[in-house]
Amino acid sequence: MTVKHPSDRLATGVLLFSASLWGLSWVPLKWFIAQGLSGPVVSLLSYGLVGLCALPFIWRDRAAWRSQWGFVLALALVGGWANTSFVNALMLGDVVRVMFLFYLSPVWSVLGGWLFLKERIPPSRWAAVVAAIVGLWLVLGGPGALSLSLGFVDFLALSAGFAFAANNILARAAQAVPMRTKTLSVFVGCGAISLAATSALGHGVPAMGALVWFGILAYGFGWLLLATATWQFGVTHLESSRAGVILLAELVVAVLTALWFGGESLTPMGWAGGALIATAALVEALGSSGAESPAPGNDPSHATTGV
Repeated sequence: MTVKHPSDRLATGVLLFSASLWGLSWVPLKWFIAQGLSGPVVSLLSYGLVGLCALPFIWRDRAAWRSQWGFVLALALVGGWANTSFVNALMLGDVVRVMFLFYLSPVWSVLGGWLFLKERIPPSRWAAVVAAIVGLWLVLGGPGALSLSLGFVDFLALSAGFAFAANNILARAAQAVPMRTKTLSVFVGCGAISLAATSALGHGVPAMGALVWFGILAYGFGWLLLATATWQFGVTHLESSRAGVILLAELVVAVLTALWFGGESLTPMGWAGGALIATAALVEALGSSGAESPAPGNDPSHATTGV
């Protein structure tokens, strides 16, 4: 019996749709903060509730991941931090700045693959690292950033990108862990980290109207799951390099929409820095196809975080 695979055109369209959803995720997040919700509460009620419902599916896969349970725990913690810090950064900070800082993940991917997976890094990917670092310097103000002073939101965005890259490395190493477990464990981790954050900060879940509750549930069980499912479909049926390039639409959509109707602005120096970071991400997406290939079904083009 012949198995029919979707066309590249369909897979590309689905992945572009997914990237657009991720790129527009700042819109509902900004709405939530306007309703008086904090970032940890939003991530707890959206990712956390999905993670709670995901536990039976992860448990069902236990025979496959039992030998690598440490990787499952690490994926939950690292991926959970990536999502939690990214959500909070977008809610608290400037969307354009957050997205550019987050997309420094190619730097961490190259360094992590070189140090921990012993990947052979071609000169083009090292050049991308340099371009991304110069881009960061420009985004932070260029010559005015010599006395670098990163704020809390900047730290969240940078750490989210770092955790995103670390999650990719863990996903490549965890060959025995099913993709479903890799994806859903991140929701569980995000819920656990958000619960710890809300408890430590004393935020708690405030009284919310029906509309806000509906928005939270729609964001978690609709927006996030749809974006994750369509991402998974796209990267499963496209080669890694092509998927990586397409997923750059997330950065483009987020930056342009924030500038067009989000009331944000970007200086010429910021544009130059952002262009360097985007170029570095593009080079990394194209160049990473030459690195050590993951096992079928474990494509790490866009971390299993669904960020």
